[in-house]
Amino acid sequence: MTHIARPNPAQKYTPFPPVVLADRQWPGRTLTKAPMWCSVDLRDGNQALIEPMGSERKRAMFDLLLRMGFKEIEVGFPAASQTDFDFCREIIEGGALPDDVTIQVLTQSREELIRRTFEGIKGAKRAIVHLYNSTSELQRRVVFGLDKAGIIEIAVNGAKLIKQMTAEHPETEVILQYSPESFTGTELDFAVEVCEAVAEVWGPTADRPMILNLPATVEMSTPNVHADQIEWFCRTIKGRERFIISLHPHNDRGTAVAAAELGMLAGADRVEGTLFGNGERTGNVDIVTLAMNLFSQGVDPGLVIDDINEVVRVSEYCTQLPVHPRHPYAGELVFTAFSGSHQDAINKGLKALSKSNSGKWEVPYLPIDPADLGRSYEAVIRINSQSGKGGIAYILESEFGLQIPRRLQMEFSKVVQHIADETGKELTPSEIHKAFKAEYLDVEKPLALVEHGTEPRGPGSGPRTLTAVVQKDGRPVTIRGKGTGPIDAFLAALRNDAGIDMHVIDYHEHAVTTGEDSQAAAYVEVRTADGRTLHGAGIDPDIVTASLRALVSAANRAAR
Repeated sequence: MTHIARPNPAQKYTPFPPVVLADRQWPGRTLTKAPMWCSVDLRDGNQALIEPMGSERKRAMFDLLLRMGFKEIEVGFPAASQTDFDFCREIIEGGALPDDVTIQVLTQSREELIRRTFEGIKGAKRAIVHLYNSTSELQRRVVFGLDKAGIIEIAVNGAKLIKQMTAEHPETEVILQYSPESFTGTELDFAVEVCEAVAEVWGPTADRPMILNLPATVEMSTPNVHADQIEWFCRTIKGRERFIISLHPHNDRGTAVAAAELGMLAGADRVEGTLFGNGERTGNVDIVTLAMNLFSQGVDPGLVIDDINEVVRVSEYCTQLPVHPRHPYAGELVFTAFSGSHQDAINKGLKALSKSNSGKWEVPYLPIDPADLGRSYEAVIRINSQSGKGGIAYILESEFGLQIPRRLQMEFSKVVQHIADETGKELTPSEIHKAFKAEYLDVEKPLALVEHGTEPRGPGSGPRTLTAVVQKDGRPVTIRGKGTGPIDAFLAALRNDAGIDMHVIDYHEHAVTTGEDSQAAAYVEVRTADGRTLHGAGIDPDIVTASLRALVSAANRAAR
C-alpha cells in the first residue's frame, strides 16, 4: 500500500512577530493600583448573546454595575439598535445616571451613525463617544481594499464630525475615545500614526485627555508580546500625558487576563471588559477575575464584589449564560476541596488562623478568604470518595459542633468513604452527620444505658461505686462496679456483670452548645479483650452520662 504524505496543517499559520524593544521596562514593574474600569457588558457582551438583552435585563445589568462601583459603562451602540437607543434614552431621561458615572456609546465613523449617536446621548451630563474603525493590515487588504491613507481619512472624518457635534451640544461634556480596531494586527507605527491624526483633530490636553483604546480584537500573541506592543505605543505616541491608554483584550488564546495584567504593567491606565468574560467568540477579558487578582495581592480593585453569588445570579439572568463551576473566584466549586490532603491542610490552616493575631490571610489552597466574597465556609470542604479525615472533621465541627479526635477522624473517614464509594455521589453535611450518628450515637444494641448513679456523690477522694441499669439484648440488667471515677467504675461494672471487657486508652470531651440547653460530647478510644482498638461517642446534657454513653457506643461497635 502506498502512503501519501499529508501536509502538516500547522504550516498554514505564521508565528506572530515579536516587538523589537530591547530595554522593555514592564517586566520590572509591579501592579500597585487598580486601572480605570469600563464595563462593556451592555454592548460588546450583549451583542455576543444568542438572545440579546431586552430593556428589563439591560436595566438589571446596569443597576448591578452601578452597585459594583463602575464609573464608566458602555451602554450600547445607539445608532445600530433601536433597543440600545431606547435604553440610552431611558437611563438619561429617567434620572438613573449618578453624577459620578459616565456612559459610553459606540459608533462607526459614518455621518448618519454619529448624528444618531448624539441624539441618543442628548441631555446626558457627560458621555464618552467611542469612535472606531479597523486598521489592521489584513482588514485593509481583505475587507476594505484601502491603503493606510484611506483608513486615516475615515478616522479623521469621524473625529471632525464628533468635534462639530460636541460644539452643538454644550450641555453634555463629551470625551472622545478612539479605537484603532484590531490594534494587535496593526503595524505599531501605523497605529501611532492614525491615533495621532485623530488627536490632532480633537486637540486633547493633559487636563482634558482623550482615550486611546487599543483593542486585542482578536488575541493573536502571547501576553508578553502584547505588553511589548503597549509599552512601545506608550513610549512612541507624542504627548503621552494627553492620553488615557485603554486596553480591550479578547480571549481567543485563553490569556486575556494575563494580557491585561501585563498591559497594565506596560503603561495602560484603563481596562474595558465584561463580568465573567462574556463576549464574541471566546469572550472579552473577565473584569471580575482581574479585580480579584489585584485584591488577592493586597490592592484595592475599586469595585464592590462582596456578594459574588448575587453578581453571578444577576449576570446569569441577564446573559442567559451559566457561570462555570470552576470559574475563578465566582464558580460554585472554587472554594471547595474534595482531596483529603487538601481538606486536612485547609482545616489546620483555618484553626491556625483563628489563633493568629497577624491580620494576614494564610490558609493553604485558599488564595483569598471566601467570606470577602460573601461566601461562607460551609461550602469550603465537600465530601466524596476522595475526601480525607480533615474535611470530614471540618464539616462535623463547623456544621454540628463536634470536635472529634484525630484517631476517631481516621476511623470515621473509612465509614464515609465506604458510603461515598457505594453511592458514587458527593455527601452533604447532613448526610455525613447522619452517618456519624448511625455509626456512633444511635446504636443501642446489644447494649443500651437506661440510668446510673454513683456513690459517694460529689467531689472527694476514694473509690466510687457505680450502679447502672442497662438493656442487654433487650433485657434490663443491673450492673455494679467500683473505680476511681465514673468511667473506671462503669468499665468494672461492664466487666463484672455484663461480660464486656474493655480498657480506655484515650478520652476527649467538649461542650457542643452553651447556655441552658447546652450539650456535652465525649469520645473514648478503647482496647477490647481480643486486642482490637476502636472508638465510641456519646452526647448528653450531663458530661458523666455522655461519657458512659460513649463507652456503651464502643461496646456496641465492638460487638458488631
